[in-house]
Amino acid sequence: MRLSEFIEYEANERAERRRLAAKKSYEILDRLEGVDDQFADVADDGAFGSVSPSIFVGRAGYPEVSTGLLSPVGNEADAAQFATSGEWYTEGVSIGDVFERRTSLLNASQSTPVETNVHDAWNGFLGVQREVAIADRPVGVEVGLDGTPELDVGLSPGDVSTPTGPRARANEATLTENPHVPRPVEKTLEDDDWAATGAMNYLYGRGFDVYEINTILSAGALGQQDNRRLVPTRWSITAVDDTIGQFLRGKQRSAPSVDTVQVFHNEYLGNSFWMILAPGQWEFELVEFKAPGSVWNPDPEAGIWLASDYEGKSGRTSYVDQTAGAYYAARLAVLEHLDAIGRQAKALVLRHVSDEYWGPVGVWQVREAIRHAFDGERGESETFDAAIRGIVDRLPVSMAQLRRQSTLAAGRQSGLDAFL
Repeated sequence: MRLSEFIEYEANERAERRRLAAKKSYEILDRLEGVDDQFADVADDGAFGSVSPSIFVGRAGYPEVSTGLLSPVGNEADAAQFATSGEWYTEGVSIGDVFERRTSLLNASQSTPVETNVHDAWNGFLGVQREVAIADRPVGVEVGLDGTPELDVGLSPGDVSTPTGPRARANEATLTENPHVPRPVEKTLEDDDWAATGAMNYLYGRGFDVYEINTILSAGALGQQDNRRLVPTRWSITAVDDTIGQFLRGKQRSAPSVDTVQVFHNEYLGNSFWMILAPGQWEFELVEFKAPGSVWNPDPEAGIWLASDYEGKSGRTSYVDQTAGAYYAARLAVLEHLDAIGRQAKALVLRHVSDEYWGPVGVWQVREAIRHAFDGERGESETFDAAIRGIVDRLPVSMAQLRRQSTLAAGRQSGLDAFL
């Protein structure tokens, strides 16, 4: 449909969602005050049995890292719902839901030097952690604790990781059942001459989503024998998004371009995303507008905070400067769509982080909002510039402000690179 019709359609389609999100909910603050009571029995007993759906490797204190088993004490029957996944978008979880789920996970952890080679770590605490990481469903565990769980929500700049719950030092851990490990995962474990990037791409090609792959990578279960190490969860998330993104980009280098300028839109958890795909060779840019009162605006008094990162057809050789993990998550979602339609394009993603995004939930919401945007309706425009002009009134900045920040909107893209 024409872009003007698409914008009107989007306004009507999203109106109810915006209305429901208009009033911030701080009920989770009351929830956090009650977390200590929830885990009081665990602290008294010093040991507990539960079901672990996932693991967590921290980066504080690096190269000594905290490596833990996550267990939803008291919610064992629904353990799978507590692991971060794309299903959270399908369920329509709120910011409060994310905080409640994550703070309901007890992080039973030990401190481990990151240089520890975990190639043969099948015994003790690290062995149990690896078994949980490679299993395709939550695993029964029994954990002995030393000390009282302390709440550590785990919020940090970067918009990558989800919040974390109470943490307590673990003395030991044992499995109470045999984990079920998919055959493709066993294959990557058995081949210890396989580089981690190749193993990640193999698993993705066998239908594993990035959530499963980054957990396996974090546990040090991928890569060549001498290189297998624990990887902090925050780093593994971005590493997998980046690796799979580069893999998909490689598949598309000779693909034909999209033949029209296409506009997609989605809103989720106080974030509004506009995606513009235009004819041409691959270029990608993420531009973020962070409102005062939103989570990651570093200078609310200055008003809207603008950030952007860009790559041309040759890709990037360094980590992004301004948009962190959101860049790689957004790029992956765009590349997945282009891979599905067998095309390449010049892609601009505009992300408005409103003050309704009052608590960070993790970069998964960027990935899923963009993934699902491509499943919906789209608008079309005569030119790339006309597409930007058509939606700029829906953005919290002017066209002049956008052009000062954005390489693609300003027309500063790599024309010489394309000519060569």
